Amino acid sequence: MNFDRATVLIGVVGTKMRELVWPIRVYLEDTDAQGVVYNASYFRFMERARTEWLRANGADHDDLRDRFRILLVLSAVEAKFLAPARLGDMLHVGARVSMLRGARVVFAHEIRRNAEDGELVCRATAEVACMDADRGGPRRLPEELLSGWSQ
Repeated sequence: MNFDRATVLIGVVGTKMRELVWPIRVYLEDTDAQGVVYNASYFRFMERARTEWLRANGADHDDLRDRFRILLVLSAVEAKFLAPARLGDMLHVGARVSMLRGARVVFAHEIRRNAEDGELVCRATAEVACMDADRGGPRRLPEELLSGWSQ
């Protein structure tokens, strides 16, 4: 697989990935006035990891829209912040599918400091809804994606 930057892969099965860990450096724009990562930044980090998980599994948002006529939109997120991340930290943001059903994909996320097995900073789940790109309403995930992503 070819990535634009360093990527740590976990759980590779054939050419599909069960989990992807995406490294992200904390920049000034990600922090509050005290140099601690602002809570909304964690959600951006997790979105990047989910997007890279999709790419590593043969689809990106443009492909989903153009080829399958679907959009994946965040419908719910729950996070537990366990330790503060700070300016300059290297975070490892994990994304794996924990549930695929109908029109829903649930991703489990762990954000760790300095290494893929480093200190756990944040644990979260993100529920993504599959929407019809033309009608705008919910739509079941295409079988081709369900079978490929659940392996």
